[in-house]
Amino acid sequence: MAADSSSAFFSLTQAEYAAGNFKQKVSEGSMTARVRVGAGIDNVAGVKLPVFTYYETGAATDNASLGLVGGGKKIQMVREKYSALLQNLIKLASLQTSFVTLDEAMKVTNRRVNALENVTIPKIEHVLAYISRELDELEREDFTRLKLVQSKKENDLKEEKRLKDLAEAEAKKAGKIVAPKKTGSDVDMTANFDAGDDADVVF
Repeated sequence: MAADSSSAFFSLTQAEYAAGNFKQKVSEGSMTARVRVGAGIDNVAGVKLPVFTYYETGAATDNASLGLVGGGKKIQMVREKYSALLQNLIKLASLQTSFVTLDEAMKVTNRRVNALENVTIPKIEHVLAYISRELDELEREDFTRLKLVQSKKENDLKEEKRLKDLAEAEAKKAGKIVAPKKTGSDVDMTANFDAGDDADVVF
């Protein structure tokens, strides 16, 4: 870019030396723009970037008679040099604007990432750790409850056996035979009912 600028200004100096001061003649023309800058939008990873393009309008070239007396070749070289410089300037402006826009988008993204890493994710991890601790506590409570129930059952069985052994020992001392206690499966369910209590069925 610096080389193009230096070359363009140096060629202007050469043209003024060869053809004289022609700036006034150029300013007296119609000044119709032959080159315009178009603006567009390019989408890069969800970020809308402005893009500038160089295009020619097709307008007729004024002051075509410049340099007829002398220095015409130098003036034509000035046109070419400044046209190339203008194209490079438009490209540079497009790139610089895109870089600034991307930099702002990156700053916003970095702020969001920092918020996630330093605020949101630690909160979620804290909630998960709390839930895990509560589940572990419930599991320990259930285990303790089961152990207590099992211990109570074992104590009840031991107490029942102790009372049974004590009754058998007392019965042996007294010379009596102690009938074993019937369990639920050995009990006669029909013993509690009397057939005489039923009414006669007439067919």
